Amino acid sequence: MSFDSGPLDRYLSAAIGDDAAMAMDLRSALTGSARDLADLMRRARCDANWEMAALRLKSLAATFGIISLIQLAEDAMAGAPGDPAVLRQINQAIDDIA
Repeated sequence: MSFDSGPLDRYLSAAIGDDAAMAMDLRSALTGSARDLADLMRRARCDANWEMAALRLKSLAATFGIISLIQLAEDAMAGAPGDPAVLRQINQAIDDIA
């Protein structure tokens, strides 16, 4: 799955204008939060924790219009909790954003 940074770049530009340093800070905050949520998913010991972390990840991705990450979070919620393949894809998508 490839990442199209267009929507994220448009969201950041609309929020902060042409301030490159602020855009980098927001992108860093986004990826940091997404990594934290992916880690919560990895450490989830029950279905409810997995679902909640995936739902939060979906919400975070939706805030910035990151369709690929929204879809992966939905895949995680629809699939088996703890699915390592989905977690790898989520982590790759986050790496692509950073």
